[in-house]
Amino acid sequence: MENKLPEPLDLATDVVFFQLLTGSFQRIVGKTLVEPGEGPGWLYREASCIVLAHNMDPDPRFIYANVAAQTRFEYTWEEFTKLPSRLSAEAPDRKERQLLLDAVERRGYIADYRGLRVTKSGKHFWIENGIVWQLTDERGRTRGQAAVFSNWTDV
Repeated sequence: MENKLPEPLDLATDVVFFQLLTGSFQRIVGKTLVEPGEGPGWLYREASCIVLAHNMDPDPRFIYANVAAQTRFEYTWEEFTKLPSRLSAEAPDRKERQLLLDAVERRGYIADYRGLRVTKSGKHFWIENGIVWQLTDERGRTRGQAAVFSNWTDV
């Protein structure tokens, strides 16, 4: 299917995927996701902000989670990239999460997002001031959705 991204064999430091993440953020949100000169390796390994992305499957699956996200959610890369993204929230919170994703699809992005999430071990935390946006390539094709946040509050 033309709108599918490649499997996350190594999207962690893939330049084309990095350009999709950063380019769509710039075009849709109007801000830069990373400082000039920082590349895919920096975003994946060194960035303190949490960056996640999921694909467009009927039950979207994470295709990207930087090291900061892996640490916060307590999943390895291998675990994250097999995980349906809905499982980042517990069942009672999934409806609110889906409403957010639907709004992002309509509007292009949502800023100042706050939502309750759960780690692999069952710990809860509130995402604070998150930005969720459509992963849209330069031709306007939607490839998934992504989120970035730097602030959270443990519950």
